[in-house]
Amino acid sequence: MPRRSADLPLFLITAFALSWVAALPIWLADAPIGSPLFTVAGLVMMFTPTFGVLVVWLYGRSRGEPGTSAREWARRTGLTLGERRGRTLGLLAAAWFGVPVLVAAAIALSAAFGLLSVDLYGLSLFRQGLPRTGQGQVAPDPTITALIQVVSIFLIVPLINSIATFGEEWGWRGWLLPRLMPMGTWRALLVSGVIWGAWHAPLTLRGYNYPELGAWAAPMFVVFCVAFGALLGWLRLRSGSIWPAVIGHASLNGSGGLIMLVGDAAAPPHLAVAGITGLVGSALIAVLTAALFRFRPVTAPAPAAV
Repeated sequence: MPRRSADLPLFLITAFALSWVAALPIWLADAPIGSPLFTVAGLVMMFTPTFGVLVVWLYGRSRGEPGTSAREWARRTGLTLGERRGRTLGLLAAAWFGVPVLVAAAIALSAAFGLLSVDLYGLSLFRQGLPRTGQGQVAPDPTITALIQVVSIFLIVPLINSIATFGEEWGWRGWLLPRLMPMGTWRALLVSGVIWGAWHAPLTLRGYNYPELGAWAAPMFVVFCVAFGALLGWLRLRSGSIWPAVIGHASLNGSGGLIMLVGDAAAPPHLAVAGITGLVGSALIAVLTAALFRFRPVTAPAPAAV
């Protein structure tokens, strides 16, 4: 039976329209990046792709289309652990601990290429952002605070962040990527990455992730989303499950700010170039992903649409 034609537009319209609705308070209040309103709106946005999946599912069920039973839908959109649970759990662990290592590698490469100035001993950029006492002194011990943050990034943060990243991953890698796979693996990864990056526009048009670029942060972040989305896509396709991608995304969100911990206040990092979300990080991720697809091939799952 031919694949229905309305599912993809329905998913995209739902996810994109709701993302702008969620971000509308930011634009109306002219909320700055980092403000509570900006943070809450961004968190709400992360669940809009899940609403897109649910709308498509309910649309299919209302038409009595095959493959829309709850169990079959869950399997096809990656909510299970896939056919090889051991592999999925292994990939989940690799995403949990490997992504922070990848972030650290991007920082190291940026410094080695002379694109990033680091202050590993003084932690001056990190100290600059810490709260201060009435006498102007930094309240907590910066070294201990930094150590706690690093430990939590590896042990706790991915689990906490996975609640929100599930809201995205069920849509992007759970439903959308398999839906696009008939066009070919690399083309599906490219298109889904561009869509994922463009969906962030309500935030990135205000300079989110790259404050120094202003509205140009929007196209810049698309580049990163194509690269990192391909890596998350490999996790999804290799495991047959969204959970390694959920954890990988959660781990990235938790560890991406490490560059601000080791940076030098005298020469703040240019985030469009250095670090994991800069050009260095995108190139590093692209090389790693190409190697993974070359040496650990994947099998395309059946799309949750018929």
